[in-house]
Amino acid sequence: MLGIHEIGLFILSGVLLNITPGPDSVYVIGRSMQMGWRGGAAAALGISCGCFVHVAGAAVGLSALLMASSTAFSILKLVGAAYLVVTGLQMLWSRPVLASSVDAPVRSSLRQVFLQGVFTNALNPKVALFFLAFLPQFVAADAPHKPLAFLTLGLIFIFTGTLWCLVLAAFAAKAAHRLRRSEGAIAWVNRALGGLFVYLGIRVAMLETR
Repeated sequence: MLGIHEIGLFILSGVLLNITPGPDSVYVIGRSMQMGWRGGAAAALGISCGCFVHVAGAAVGLSALLMASSTAFSILKLVGAAYLVVTGLQMLWSRPVLASSVDAPVRSSLRQVFLQGVFTNALNPKVALFFLAFLPQFVAADAPHKPLAFLTLGLIFIFTGTLWCLVLAAFAAKAAHRLRRSEGAIAWVNRALGGLFVYLGIRVAMLETR
């Protein structure tokens, strides 16, 4: 009806892509080790919301405009890279918060983790180009409602990805229950995540349009 074809292959491809280890998985696992399942879930939901920005963009053609306009691409690339590097440096310099700390700072941290997940994906032009290249493979050229088809496929991809990230968060939180009570272990996780964000920022800054 929407012009979507090979939906089974799309779901299988999406699941395989989602379970492939990458920066998102590392971020969810790291936050789960720091803050427990709630921290991992906040990271997973933030990542999903950031991905939705790109899915919506692909549906209305903004991603195509981004790829066609070198100026727009460069602006988003530099903003995203700067955000990632600054966030990474903040993590590297931050003091660890133990699981036994009071609830108020933890709630504040959950909001911060969620927003970091959102902006990390929303400001990454590589994610936009991925959806622009991937989704059209499963939509017929003569589909009557292409935006709705793109949106439907994108939501399916995000749904499976979110489920996988929540599973990762649960396993990582359970495995790291004792680590979360160790200030040294939490500091190590902070450094690892901070280094990851700085690395991603440099990678994003070096992206080029094709």
